[in-house]
Amino acid sequence: MRILVTGATGFTGKNLVRHLCKLDKKVRVIVRDKSKFEDLTCTYNIDVVEGSIADPDIVNKAMKGIRKVFHVAAIFRTAGISDQVYWDTHVKGTELLMAAALKEGVEKFVHTSTVGVHGDVGHELANEESPYSPGDIYQVTKLEAEKKVHKFYKEKGLPLVVIRPTAIYGPGDLRLLKLFKIASHKISIVLGKGNIKYHMVYIDDLIQGYLLASEVKEAVGEAFIIGGDEIYSLNELLGTISETLKTSKRKIHLPVKPFQILGSIMEKIFIPLGISPPIYRRRVDFFTKSRSFDISKAKRILKYQPKFSIHDGIKSTADWYKENGYLN
Repeated sequence: MRILVTGATGFTGKNLVRHLCKLDKKVRVIVRDKSKFEDLTCTYNIDVVEGSIADPDIVNKAMKGIRKVFHVAAIFRTAGISDQVYWDTHVKGTELLMAAALKEGVEKFVHTSTVGVHGDVGHELANEESPYSPGDIYQVTKLEAEKKVHKFYKEKGLPLVVIRPTAIYGPGDLRLLKLFKIASHKISIVLGKGNIKYHMVYIDDLIQGYLLASEVKEAVGEAFIIGGDEIYSLNELLGTISETLKTSKRKIHLPVKPFQILGSIMEKIFIPLGISPPIYRRRVDFFTKSRSFDISKAKRILKYQPKFSIHDGIKSTADWYKENGYLN
């Protein structure tokens, strides 16, 4: 069975490909830049197609002979990228992949969405049926893509499954590096009270979720939130990181509102120039939005069981950061 993975140069996609190689699977990938894929250790078993998933010729070429698809490709929040690029990658690319998969007779198509489609869930434990409330262009286009997936399944019958990961972390990830840097200082500066909930999933647990979604018959047509068993407040998470790094647990809490205003102003000035602002509004908003989710559906239908505690996941991630010079 040949498996197609999109987004194979990203953190999640690369780890998924590595795992599939360890299982001795035949893997094909679509990557925008082939040079970014050369560090994988199992390239002997990988067929690489270079190009965009928004290009129908590339998608049709890559889908030939494929039996299973893991659609992971995404454009994460980046300065200087127009909204159209998000639409092309998340929505158009997904539509092209599904159409090609249907034509090829693909046996299972696992689509990656995000819990971000639910927005700020407050202190409630949200689930797959909770209201949608996307907060930025990334989440808006991911939601639109997911809606297309559900519609395509109902109308065309392609065996589709949707995965909504919580915040993904582990060795090699850089998106949560900012939290580790905050906690590495003698005094941690925290915007707001720090009592928002933050739900994470260790990369190996997420990979387990992907594989189960691709294998369990009852998963077809469903969406699953994949997260860890533990949900920490931001204060608890920073405390755990500080304990792991053996740094001070002292925190200074600053009001959020002035930084939100400053972030909005800087985005309007810097982003049109293609320059990353010193302060992003969305990064400030991170300190105000709760993310806590019920993963019982994945446990019940997929038999998903997270294996990594936050403490163990934080330690392995911190060790990787230190080994690679990201933390002094």
